[in-house]
Amino acid sequence: MAAGSAGLGSKGIDLEGLGLKDATAIAGIGRTPFAKRLPEDERTLACRAVLAALDDAGIAPGEVDALASYTMEETDEVELAKACGFGDLTFFSKVGFGGGGSCATVGHLAAAIATGQASVGVAWRSRKRGSGPRPWTNTTVQLPTPAQWTRPYGLLRPVDEIAMLTRRYMHEYGATRDHLFNVALACRNRANQNPAAIMYDRPLTREMYMTSRWISEPLCLFDNCLETDGALACVVVSAERARDCRRKPVYVHAAAQSLPAQHHGMVNYWNDDPLTGPAWAAARHLWKHSDLTPDDVDVAQIYDAFTPLVLLSLEGYGFCGRGEGGAFTEGGALEIGGTLPVNTGGGGLSEAYVHGFNLIDEGVRQLRGTSTAQVPGASVCLVTAGEGVPTSALLLRS
Repeated sequence: MAAGSAGLGSKGIDLEGLGLKDATAIAGIGRTPFAKRLPEDERTLACRAVLAALDDAGIAPGEVDALASYTMEETDEVELAKACGFGDLTFFSKVGFGGGGSCATVGHLAAAIATGQASVGVAWRSRKRGSGPRPWTNTTVQLPTPAQWTRPYGLLRPVDEIAMLTRRYMHEYGATRDHLFNVALACRNRANQNPAAIMYDRPLTREMYMTSRWISEPLCLFDNCLETDGALACVVVSAERARDCRRKPVYVHAAAQSLPAQHHGMVNYWNDDPLTGPAWAAARHLWKHSDLTPDDVDVAQIYDAFTPLVLLSLEGYGFCGRGEGGAFTEGGALEIGGTLPVNTGGGGLSEAYVHGFNLIDEGVRQLRGTSTAQVPGASVCLVTAGEGVPTSALLLRS
């Protein structure tokens, strides 16, 4: 049947019973160096990452017709399109809620390409968090309605809100600081294998962790992500086109977003169980639209702005039961060769914190077989966005 005939989109994509399952693929990835302070502005960093990703895919900038990024991204579509030399854009979107939007940018592009709205999509994140201001220091926006119930009482930063949830989790389920250390150590060990990671040459010991300063008790220095300057990008095309691109395609098997009922930011006050966060709702949708289960996942890139988010996500995405996230980390389970290797580039805790986009690119490297901490035979990778805020997730396969 010719393209444009009944049942086919204008670009020859079957629209009958359309799903995203394996219809698109990530064909290119790119990044700048990561550092506490980089001299370039955010737009320049964005352009460098995007052009690197297009070169990685072997696609000319003039072929790009779709963009997706975060609402917190300072480089807008017009600036990027002009600077990089894109063609006519037929799709562009932005996803809210900071780190919760990372995987959704790829999901939006996958949906646009699968439905014939575009053919070459670019998602990116550029950030100067290391040398720039913290978002919560803007006093003109300190008290939106949800914050009126938290900030006047001392929950000024994201870490303060997550610390409160962590204390409750420890109280209810017996998790300990040793469990949080297991997460921090796994990420640091992988960063020690990754020359691009900020913590490449800085090992972490249990003594260092246990004696480090509190940031918001019970979370210490090493429970918190890095503050980083840098940018990353990826290129999404149809599965058919990806097979002719420069690199091995990594297929978008499933994608999900979640803003659960009665959600209230990181503190999640209005839910029946504040510890049942957005990951649980995202996971239900992700697995529903997948041919795979948690048992099929070879490696996971789990959003790690704070160590306890990994425990909550392990439970939410079905790798262990409610309250078992701490125990799951024992015995090297998160290390290479363990039950579920995580954050194999070092993650936000030890590679770079760019609102989780580095987790997407590391997932691609794992399934290409080019990671600096390669999981042997990895063919399925889960990537998650921020737990504690409206979130998103991707299930990638080779």
